[in-house]
Amino acid sequence: MAGIDYVELNTLKDFYALMAASREVRARAVAAVLAGESIDPDIPTSLANVLASLEGVPEEGGRKRLALDRGRTIGLDMGYEIDETRKDLFYLEEGEETFLEMLSDYHPGFDEFVAGGRELLGGADLRCLVTDRDGTVNNYCARYLTSIQSVYNAVFLSRFARKVESPVILTSAPLDGLVAISVNPEGAFHYAASKGRECLDRAGRLRRLAIPPEKQAAMDRLNEELARLTERPEYEKFTLIGSGLQFKFGQSTVARQDINTSIDPAESESFLAVLESLVAGLDPDARNFRMEDTGLDVEIILTVEAEGEGLKDFDKGDGVKFLDDELGLNLAGGACLVCGDTGSDVPMLEAALTRSPDARAIFVTRNNDLRERVAGLTGSALVVPEPDMLVTILGTL
Repeated sequence: MAGIDYVELNTLKDFYALMAASREVRARAVAAVLAGESIDPDIPTSLANVLASLEGVPEEGGRKRLALDRGRTIGLDMGYEIDETRKDLFYLEEGEETFLEMLSDYHPGFDEFVAGGRELLGGADLRCLVTDRDGTVNNYCARYLTSIQSVYNAVFLSRFARKVESPVILTSAPLDGLVAISVNPEGAFHYAASKGRECLDRAGRLRRLAIPPEKQAAMDRLNEELARLTERPEYEKFTLIGSGLQFKFGQSTVARQDINTSIDPAESESFLAVLESLVAGLDPDARNFRMEDTGLDVEIILTVEAEGEGLKDFDKGDGVKFLDDELGLNLAGGACLVCGDTGSDVPMLEAALTRSPDARAIFVTRNNDLRERVAGLTGSALVVPEPDMLVTILGTL
């Protein structure tokens, strides 16, 4: 199969194309490692060319600068893409044992946190894994569509997935986007997206939680207005940072900032006000939508009727319950592991605990409030500060 040559990246389109090409190379590497086969020599060569191409982009003010269109440029943080490619090369060339030593040197407390995770999970008859992706089992990237999963990450996660009956990756991202950035072997995971409203199961079948026609019509109108809004020159930049503009199933996301604060904070707040005004105009009685602002992304979510609660936004806990019923996760039949990194992931744990009292949790965070919130739900929980620690716990259990 064709490898990847060094390319001079001049435009944002070039950058996206290169990262998409790296997905195919990485998937081949993962398949070979998991099968115990030797790596084709063109794979590390291709990844070295990806790295050289990324590092070769001119830098200005600490950011890589590429042409956006004729006459306009954009400054990008490519830290994730460069770091994960370097790590993949080290993993493939030096082997797993040396790679783990490198991670231990890189992350303070690495060995202690990994040992704590093994102690939490060791001996447990885990039937199910439900985990968020970004910031949990994948390092954060400044953009969603270039956050291609790394080789070592896919190997470790897929190895663990073989140990449980029902491994689920559950995110708020759209399903097509989630699949496009993953390099796990086909059928290794159930991919649940849009907070669990839609899922591509391990057999390749699409599962969806039905949306009433009137709700879908409201969602379609919202998406039309969001597309029209972000086509305006002053707002186009928000589609190029972080999560960008994502149309999901029953939910839409618009980035207003990224993890590197690429947007002036005042401008970000102003854009949030514009989005709030747009939604209020479409849904003045707040019957159809709820807005959730993470500080980076604005999530606009279709409401659902909850027994005893009235209208509420659909959260990941609702997604877990739907997937348990739809996929036959059988949470009640044994221990389950839930992993997340933000408050929006806590409903996954709450839902799991209602059906599986023996649920365990590993969260990735440095936030003390979130740490205490998770600890308050179950004593079978561990908090670690880095996704690489969680991935190593799972991959070496």
